[in-house]
Amino acid sequence: MKITLLVIGKTNKSFLIEGEQEYHKRLRKYIQFDKIEIPDLKNAKKLSEAEIKKEEGKLILNKIQPNGLVVLLDDKGKSFSSIQFAEWIQDSLNRGYKHITFVVGGAYGFSDEVYAAAHQKMSLSKMTFSHQMIRLLFTEQVYRAFTILNNEPYHHE
Repeated sequence: MKITLLVIGKTNKSFLIEGEQEYHKRLRKYIQFDKIEIPDLKNAKKLSEAEIKKEEGKLILNKIQPNGLVVLLDDKGKSFSSIQFAEWIQDSLNRGYKHITFVVGGAYGFSDEVYAAAHQKMSLSKMTFSHQMIRLLFTEQVYRAFTILNNEPYHHE
């Protein structure tokens, strides 16, 4: 299985970059995990929120793998505990999915076209986090899920 985290914009905080790199390294033991960063739009200040979502949506849709599962990380999505998320990943494996793309949108969310292309929406929390921080939190949760599935001591109940 391959998991891709597709994000808009770059992370510029070194502590977040280092954290992401640590969990990417740990995940190699279990799966192929990639992150694709789509650059921020140029001249975004001249565009409306709707125009930004539409343009970012085009870029997102161009990066989504055909025949894979597409999950939007969205505050209106379904919430999971860490154990439920691990079970969800196992279920996705059991269903034969070879590739899952998780998408973090830009500051204004997703275009209607991206929502239409997605199979599911998932929320990481009822709290709001920066788009930069979500990348680290999500990557850690993917790692935690695989340690749960492999009965390793990282996760404690």
